[in-house]
Amino acid sequence: MTTPQTVRPYQSYVYAYPHKTAYRPLAEVPGGRPALSELWAGERKDALSLYLHIPFCEVRCGFCNLFTRIGAPGEPASRYLDALDRQAGAVRDALGDGEPVRFAAAAFGGGTPTFLEAGELERLCDIAEKRMGADLRSVPLSVETSPSTATADRLAVLAERGTTRISIGVQSFVEAEARAAVRPQRAADVERALGLIRDTSIPVLNIDLIYGIDGQTERSWRTSLDTALRWRPEELYLYPLYVRPLTPLDRLSAGAADPAWDEQRLRLYRAGRDHLLARGYEQVSMRMFRRADAPRTDGPDDHACQTDGMIGLGCGARSYTSRLHYSFDYAVRMGEVRGIIDAYTATADFSRAEVGRYTDGDEARRRHLLQSVLQADGMPLSGYRERFGTSPYEDFPAELARFEARGWLDAAAPAEGLLRLSSEGLAYSDALGPELFSPAVRAAMAAYELK
Repeated sequence: MTTPQTVRPYQSYVYAYPHKTAYRPLAEVPGGRPALSELWAGERKDALSLYLHIPFCEVRCGFCNLFTRIGAPGEPASRYLDALDRQAGAVRDALGDGEPVRFAAAAFGGGTPTFLEAGELERLCDIAEKRMGADLRSVPLSVETSPSTATADRLAVLAERGTTRISIGVQSFVEAEARAAVRPQRAADVERALGLIRDTSIPVLNIDLIYGIDGQTERSWRTSLDTALRWRPEELYLYPLYVRPLTPLDRLSAGAADPAWDEQRLRLYRAGRDHLLARGYEQVSMRMFRRADAPRTDGPDDHACQTDGMIGLGCGARSYTSRLHYSFDYAVRMGEVRGIIDAYTATADFSRAEVGRYTDGDEARRRHLLQSVLQADGMPLSGYRERFGTSPYEDFPAELARFEARGWLDAAAPAEGLLRLSSEGLAYSDALGPELFSPAVRAAMAAYELK
């Protein structure tokens, strides 16, 4: 029997399935690049999610492999917004007016959306509202920010335009740890930004923290947790550090398994989890913790980007229909990212999908299971059967048997009509998730050429 102790706990953060490295140019797929109007014909449009991606940051953190570039104020940002506006117009035309089009949730991510100046943020909101028809003041709106860009004028725009949740990446309140993660920031700037956020009317504050940084101890980890708790954030995300290919931290690691680092991260995860549970927080997923008395905005949370009916605008955003996941090209290396952004801003015709992957019945089952079972509440078995006409135990017998043998499944959950992870299963989410990838997706990801 394979025990949890013989499985590497940190293999991959499954924030979307299939991953972008499994996407391919649709021009090379039978049928070629599909028209968006054809893709969205027949799709439900009464509860869409809207995501706008801003691929700019003031600095690239050592651990970051997100699709973003450094320092592009002024004209590049303006050109990008021009392209975003053109894309929004094309997408809204493709959705048509034959049936009601309604957005139930919205999010601005990146990169760092608040890298944009206040006037540019106004324009971003206008694109969402006037081009796409999203009523930002009546739906949950989540926006990502950073300590250096969370300024009073930007936050005022976001609050006035209806933002219900703001997420700030702090990663560590210990300056030496922030430097070790190649994230230059001063504690005073972080505190200033948090104070400005709390001065707004935005009801939900999320703070991102990272564990597993070189030199981090349980004591220093508690320092970051307790400093964050002073602000009584409605949400906290605890992320394990990963060293990913082509990132600034990549040169510090050969990428091989490091049992000591795995043990450090697991130890800090458990310490952080227990610390928050003892202080009035509820665990939503391996990463997400919500204050028990926090207002529920029902906005994007962990795995929200998995939702069917997602409209993504911007060259780093994904869109999801029931049959196809699509986006633009993906890269990590800075020169490649700049080239993709430049090509995006020069695009005149956004009426067809560029890069993506079709999702058949098996992939839809895997995705549903992934996005559900990695949540602490688990997956209702009746909902799975209603959607697919089968049971996950019929569709994934080998995988679920392995998870059960490792102690990753809650044995009491089936009596409640649920498939739910145990506490240990949640701790091993980043090992469990990748085991549910299909052979085809694994092969496509393995064949992807990093750039």
